[in-house]
Amino acid sequence: MSTPQLELTGITKRYPAVVANDDVSIRVNAGEIHAVLGENGAGKSTLMKIIYGAVKPDAGTIKFQGQTVHINDPQEARALGIAMVFQHFSLFDTISVAENVWLGLDAKLSLAQVRQAIVDKASAYGLDIDPNRPVHTLSVGEMQRVEIIRALLTNPKLLILDEPTSVLTPQAVTKLFVVLRKLAAEGCSILYISHKLHEIRELCTACTVLRGGKVTGVCNPQAETNESLSRLMIGAEPPALPPRAHKDGAVVLHVQHLSLPAQDHFGTHLQDINFEVRAGEIVGIAGVSGNGQAELVRALSGEDGRTISTGISLSGVSMSQLPPMQRRELGVHLVPEERLGRGAVPAIDLAHNLLLTREESLGRGGWINGRTLAEQARQIIRSFGVKAGGPKAAAQSLSGGNLQKFIVGREIGANPKLLIVSQPTWGVDVGAAAQIRTAILALRDAGCAVLLISEELDELFELSDRLLVIAKGRVSPSLPRAQATVQTVGAWMSGLWNEQEVTHA
Repeated sequence: MSTPQLELTGITKRYPAVVANDDVSIRVNAGEIHAVLGENGAGKSTLMKIIYGAVKPDAGTIKFQGQTVHINDPQEARALGIAMVFQHFSLFDTISVAENVWLGLDAKLSLAQVRQAIVDKASAYGLDIDPNRPVHTLSVGEMQRVEIIRALLTNPKLLILDEPTSVLTPQAVTKLFVVLRKLAAEGCSILYISHKLHEIRELCTACTVLRGGKVTGVCNPQAETNESLSRLMIGAEPPALPPRAHKDGAVVLHVQHLSLPAQDHFGTHLQDINFEVRAGEIVGIAGVSGNGQAELVRALSGEDGRTISTGISLSGVSMSQLPPMQRRELGVHLVPEERLGRGAVPAIDLAHNLLLTREESLGRGGWINGRTLAEQARQIIRSFGVKAGGPKAAAQSLSGGNLQKFIVGREIGANPKLLIVSQPTWGVDVGAAAQIRTAILALRDAGCAVLLISEELDELFELSDRLLVIAKGRVSPSLPRAQATVQTVGAWMSGLWNEQEVTHA
């Protein structure tokens, strides 16, 4: 047999509350697109960080191109030819895209050369991005593009991708797959982590399955079905969603003639936005990342503190001039797309993260009751199957999917009248995604109005009762889910809708 590009033997990594990797062995050949599959908390991201030098193993050996290597940090990994795109981005917010990319490249290159390289790579791979934009002005999808371009610019021999398509459109995913197949044909090995089973079956030629930190199976995913891969990964098929029948209630959220200029040069202006969400329905908003989704969410939640005289009301009460806390008192709750730093404070524990949006968790006079907080956190952990070391576990110690389940549980547990949820299952395994979607549907059935913002068309079609599309800061007329098609929604993502052809709901 030929020498593998990467060979892991007996990799073990222990943390105080969990064994993340337990005697893991994987073999990846040159030119192979190799999936690493497992539920949230199975140890996938830890294993990838070990290969990239961001985490040191407690035991085991790593061979790269036939040579035993000790990778002490990401710089050594990059020198070997290993590049990684993280699920949670490693970008500096206060500097530009080009400067972020420059940090990880050969110091001999000038910033001007890096800018041009970004433009060339972005154009070739359909990952358009402005190299001069400050990172803090980018949407999550645009940050993902920066990470992918940065990795590709190193011309890697081994490329590690952790949920690379989680915030990409179907068209961008298709283009990315073309790029990855070309890289593989040139001899680059690719380690691919994704919870999208159809992607793994379409793209990957080998698959290693992790469960509870151990290797539980190796297979050719192209010979498997979604159901068989689910069984390998979580031991069962994900539960079916409950029946779809619903009955609209009174208008809860009413947005009328909402226009807001962008807060910075790189933002998106909101232009004459009109829509409503009724009690007991889910209205989905589709769109390519960076078309005004973030600006709309900030305007609805009150995070955009600029005073506007008209535009947003909840059950007939104007919210346009209310700050976030007063909107929450009216029953508006938000699950943001950014888990760490916005949805949760990374360094503090789960119990105290409840205080971000659950003012009722405070005792009399504003005193914090630690026992009450811990019990409330425990209840969310139990109800949503969150894998964590208990209420005292720091938010940053959880896997992305488990932290997402906790945040969703925190907001649903507040019994909102309106839940705004953005990218609810980004980077979440099939079992956890089904659980989150079931919880959202149950909330709708209990009479809550839900505004769902997602870049996953499958998710929008699965959950929404009506669909809207946002493009260039404008929102389309609503379209009943039964009348919506991927082709129609895809065309509308470019702003190509005719106001006369559809009826406002």
